[in-house]
Amino acid sequence: MKRLVVFLLLLSAHLGLVGQQIDIYRRPVKLEPDRDFDALHYKVILDVDVQEKQLTGQNTITLTPLRSDLNSVTLDAVSLVVSDVLDSKGLPLSFKQGNNKLNIDFSRSYSHRDTVTFTVKYFLKQQVSGLKFIDQTETNPFQVSSDCWPNQARQWIPCYDYPHDKVTQEMIVTVDNNLKVLSNGELIGISEGPEKGKHTYHWKQSKPHSTYLINLSIAAYTVIEDSLGDLPVSYWVYPRHEQDAKRSFAKTPYMIDFFNRIYGYDYPWEKYDQVISAHQGGGAEATSASLLGEGAVTTRQEEIDFSFEGIIAHEIAHQWWGDLVTCRSWEHTWINESFATYSDYLYKRFDWGEDEAALDLVRKQGAYLREAHNSYMRPIVFTQYENPGQNFDSHTYPKGAAVLHMLRFLLGDQTFFRVISEFLHRFEFQVVSTQDFMQCAKDVSGMNLDWFFEQFLFKPGHAVFEVAKHWDETTMTLSLEIKQTQDKWEHVPIYRIPVQIGFYHQDEKRVEKVWLNESLEKFEFKLDKAPLLVRFDEGNYLLKELTYPQSEEELLFQAENDDMTGRLWAIDQLKAFHDSPKTIQKWTELAKQDEFWAVREAAVKRLSEFHRSSSKAVFLETCRDRNSKVRAASITALGKMKDPAMLGNFKKIYETDESYLVKAQALIAIGETGNSTQLRFLSEAAKVRSPRNTLKNAAEQAMELIKNPNP
Repeated sequence: MKRLVVFLLLLSAHLGLVGQQIDIYRRPVKLEPDRDFDALHYKVILDVDVQEKQLTGQNTITLTPLRSDLNSVTLDAVSLVVSDVLDSKGLPLSFKQGNNKLNIDFSRSYSHRDTVTFTVKYFLKQQVSGLKFIDQTETNPFQVSSDCWPNQARQWIPCYDYPHDKVTQEMIVTVDNNLKVLSNGELIGISEGPEKGKHTYHWKQSKPHSTYLINLSIAAYTVIEDSLGDLPVSYWVYPRHEQDAKRSFAKTPYMIDFFNRIYGYDYPWEKYDQVISAHQGGGAEATSASLLGEGAVTTRQEEIDFSFEGIIAHEIAHQWWGDLVTCRSWEHTWINESFATYSDYLYKRFDWGEDEAALDLVRKQGAYLREAHNSYMRPIVFTQYENPGQNFDSHTYPKGAAVLHMLRFLLGDQTFFRVISEFLHRFEFQVVSTQDFMQCAKDVSGMNLDWFFEQFLFKPGHAVFEVAKHWDETTMTLSLEIKQTQDKWEHVPIYRIPVQIGFYHQDEKRVEKVWLNESLEKFEFKLDKAPLLVRFDEGNYLLKELTYPQSEEELLFQAENDDMTGRLWAIDQLKAFHDSPKTIQKWTELAKQDEFWAVREAAVKRLSEFHRSSSKAVFLETCRDRNSKVRAASITALGKMKDPAMLGNFKKIYETDESYLVKAQALIAIGETGNSTQLRFLSEAAKVRSPRNTLKNAAEQAMELIKNPNP
């Protein structure tokens, strides 16, 4: 995962069907390139001058030809300047550098039976995005940090830089004695450097990986050692992070162990490191390591609102998905990112509980739906892009995760995870395509799933359902009509997919599975009595939009008796009855009493939307909720009342609540209710350091509200 940014969007029946804003089909078609050789090993030797922000280096390349008359090779080389190319005997080879390529002529031809070794010597005297020299600030030490994804290793290592070529690697790096060096694989040793005051780290990656997964991290790190059995696990952090890092990263071995078991494949590398990088916002995977943003290390107070645990789990999952098995070319990047995104959901379900995981899945689905409506729809497997980064979007991350969730529903847990394990074992340390996964799923399950993958991977869009039901008391029959209307969009199919229908009575529930194949389907169910709730998509397996008229009584029952996702749906749908005393009472009860915080938060927001002035007592109670997000929503509601008498309350909340989100919302509430006499207080609050500048941004927003109040 390159940047993990997740926003909350609860599934709603009323998402506007907005046309594509970006015509992605005008982008060029990019296919897997041809190549003349298979690179086997890179031995990279670097002398890094941190003061001048430059390096001298050499890469000894071992390769084997893929044809029988190879007399020259072309490497990727951007920004770096090549000085010499030498054959295995140290004799010079002719070369030409230009157009971001290095062309090398051999002294003779080689066949596919040969192994060829030569050395490229070079220097780099400019700042490049693939290897960043980051100046010291008051919060971070000076550091050098690589960012090779998707094709930036070529900026500091002459190499063949495309994911379908995997190599083993050595990284031998000389730096000042006060700095530590991290790279891939096993640390062979640390020796005195050729110059006084320098030392040399020697790292060896003994199992093949792709060049975008190369890591080089240099800083005066504190290294915290941990383990999972015999597996070394370490955390490379700033010295000021040491105590907080031990707590923030404490679950790392536990996560690795979880993925070992759920994938049926033990962690494949020599060690696992997590290293802090000042240029990372979220996280980025490298083989046997993950680069994490500074926000990964949290204080106990920051941890209330800004847990990095999901990102940490996601990056660990990449050690299998992306590193062990790697997309052959960038149209197959879902194999890296969809699996890692679904894996962080699986971890949350295991460790955080069913409700938190269900909410996470809703958020993932919502992130995709926003992109589909506001930007574009595309197939998940897609060859049209100007640069690989365009395929790293909400179709690849959350939509792909939602598709895997549907596949798991279709196959059942046992078969789904057998497919996963077999795929990892069958293609370990190799590059893979979507077709490889399709064949593996077919082999393990015995099911021809081509239809599933054609719909959900090779076609754009998602299902849009319109559901209607009718109860016939005379025949004791429940009729259900299900329409699929997504074919209004170009290239979007009518889906073949099973869906579960739940029939709820006071003390029991019956679930029926039906198959959808047509744009309009009608089903009849004989029941002993009228159900109190008919739930479409029981279990929340489908990626969908849904229009489903329900009575107030049914929604009131659902808001109290369904699973968490169903309760959220009911709270939202009750907006149609927002003036009903029964609905107001139900929202009030749920705001105070529901067992899950997101349901309480949603109820607070609905009360604020429709009955703000009459619900002040509710908000005063819920602003003391045990969950910070519910407290923040309640303070938002109170602030929008614009009652100057509440100013003292908001200041007290700002000064006493531990949550940065709550503090920030209290500042905004001061802006909503205060006048110019509050500007000094807000100006001081803007100076307080907080994660993601939460307090600074809130204080500035509050000051703007006072200076330019809404009419």
